[in-house]
Amino acid sequence: MEIFWVAVGVAALLLFFLSMGTWIFASMLAVSIGSLWLLGDFDADRIGLIFSRILYRASNSWELSAIPLFILMGELIFRSNLSERLFKGLVPITSHLPGGILHTNVLGCTLFAAVSGSSAATTATIGKITTQELKARGYNRNLSIGSLAGAGSLGLLIPPSIVMIVYGVQAEVSISQLFMAGVVPGLLIAALYSGYIILCAWKNPSLAPKQEIPGQTLLQSLLLLLPILVLIFIVIGSIYSGIATPSEAAAVGVTATLVLLAIERQINISLLIEAFRGTLMTTIMVCSLLVTAMLLSTAMGYLHLPRELASWIAAQNLSPMLLLLALAVFYILLGLFLDGISITVMSLPITLPIVLLAGFDPIWFGIFLIIMIELGQITPPVGFNLFVLQSLTGESISRVAWASLPFFLLMCVAALIISIWPQVALWLPHFMAG
Repeated sequence: MEIFWVAVGVAALLLFFLSMGTWIFASMLAVSIGSLWLLGDFDADRIGLIFSRILYRASNSWELSAIPLFILMGELIFRSNLSERLFKGLVPITSHLPGGILHTNVLGCTLFAAVSGSSAATTATIGKITTQELKARGYNRNLSIGSLAGAGSLGLLIPPSIVMIVYGVQAEVSISQLFMAGVVPGLLIAALYSGYIILCAWKNPSLAPKQEIPGQTLLQSLLLLLPILVLIFIVIGSIYSGIATPSEAAAVGVTATLVLLAIERQINISLLIEAFRGTLMTTIMVCSLLVTAMLLSTAMGYLHLPRELASWIAAQNLSPMLLLLALAVFYILLGLFLDGISITVMSLPITLPIVLLAGFDPIWFGIFLIIMIELGQITPPVGFNLFVLQSLTGESISRVAWASLPFFLLMCVAALIISIWPQVALWLPHFMAG
């Protein structure tokens, strides 16, 4: 019973700081210090000694160097015209399918996710082109907005993914294997989205009116797609082939992007300044959250909270599927109020020991967790993709959320599929490992 009150005390401290509007990293830092001081009876010197070691270890983590590099790569592409070329290349390929160029939302986000690592960046980059084009061509507004909201979240699941790197560092698992594990589930969700668009267009052709698309050969389309495809091949291929680690592949990806933009004559001082500024702001946010999450995780360990909580849940004899259902509800509720990185760093100190005790593979759980985070990207009131789409389309947040609902449900179906058949996520990592 004592551990119950410790857990209540920690949760109460965290909720208090968050309800006061305190920054999330500052809230976690305050809870880490407060819980050790008030609940663990640690003095200031001991707390300072513990935290100094953690800060040193975190600042010397080679894996974290991939985060600013992948963010910079996405920023450079976002501020170039590559997204416009991506759309023009996909239009002739998708125009003959039921649903027409609505599929450019899904395929465009899938391809851009493979060079971005960010859900919001993927949604914004593809959306700034497709939302106006689809509206002008008379495509159903809800289907256009909803498919973009759902597909934009693939930026978290299809590698390279910033959230995957954060999870890999916290869970101490191979980031390369996490990247591999995200590919098939990401393609599965994209296929579910395209299948739903085809079904809707087949039942009601007026949702996606057929149009004459100016003639363009397959070779011309591939040439327009070539820059993105080359970047995907360089980054993902170098990781999967074992030539480069994720951090090294990120550096290679940034170099390749700069060379590509130089060839395209798109590099200028303004673009570089804006890209570096965006990278700096995002990196500071991500790394401050990650370091304070390590502090919180350590504090919880000293209070024996994860171990005792895991033992208590194990004593309940929940079946694996019931445990996953409880965790799914927990993460969906967190997604109503927090962004994906915050959810990951705040919850893992508690949930990961429970999941490992239940016998789940940590690589598989990383993919399950990211799908749960993706669900939060398209649920109000703090669904980042919803806000991005609201600013792009001018529609109300309620309409954007309603349009996203079918794609929310399809993502739930994908989570169910990988829960029943874990090999959907684990097959590729095992295959690549030989």
